[in-house]
Amino acid sequence: MNPMNHTSGGGILIEGLRKVYGSGDTAVEALKHVNMQVAPGEVVGLVGPSGSGKSTLLKCLGAIIEPTSGRMTLGDEVIYDNGWIVRDLRALRRDRIGFVFQAPYLIPFLDVTDNVALMPMLAGQPNARARERALELLTALDVQHRAKAEPSQLSGGEQQRVSIARALANKPPVILADEPTAPLDSERALGVMRILNQMAQQAQTAIIVVTHDEKIIPTFKRIYHIRDGQTVEEAGEGRRL
Repeated sequence: MNPMNHTSGGGILIEGLRKVYGSGDTAVEALKHVNMQVAPGEVVGLVGPSGSGKSTLLKCLGAIIEPTSGRMTLGDEVIYDNGWIVRDLRALRRDRIGFVFQAPYLIPFLDVTDNVALMPMLAGQPNARARERALELLTALDVQHRAKAEPSQLSGGEQQRVSIARALANKPPVILADEPTAPLDSERALGVMRILNQMAQQAQTAIIVVTHDEKIIPTFKRIYHIRDGQTVEEAGEGRRL
């Protein structure tokens, strides 16, 4: 799949992305003309050794650091074209990008419902509607029975499902998942991937999963390998979940 032939339709599109740290003799090129595409409703794996550029690429896509050059499109909106097109990067991250991390990072003094409802509330939704949205997601992810629980009362798998619900709360076109199954056993890891695939299909969300986890790599239909700052695409097994 050639990103340069992509037509507008949402998802993630990265074209010729570069990131250079430093300048002159000390310059390090972390990303070298990266091209990548993820369609709406698709879950794609991003794999590579430590130091290969995975984290840098995710931070660029998440509008956490600024690339050096290239172009990035999220949903139907160009967010970066040799400079940020979007003025309010905080609102971009809040409204257009869902993040799932290796650690759930749930707020310990809020119950499960409020952890999920917080993002829609910050985006301006009325509290009642935000909590309704949270309960919809918790039900879809089969943790509605833990709605009033505090994060410390949840199992690791339940915490990760709540973090996925939080990532989906603002209906973002894109989810970036960084090692989401690393702390989980095989059954729970595959359960998280099943949920991500279901949510991608239902909400037509484009999802990138950065992983070293050999348990889940066979589940991807497409995989991008990143080495020395460059990506190579290959077909995955697409094993049924």
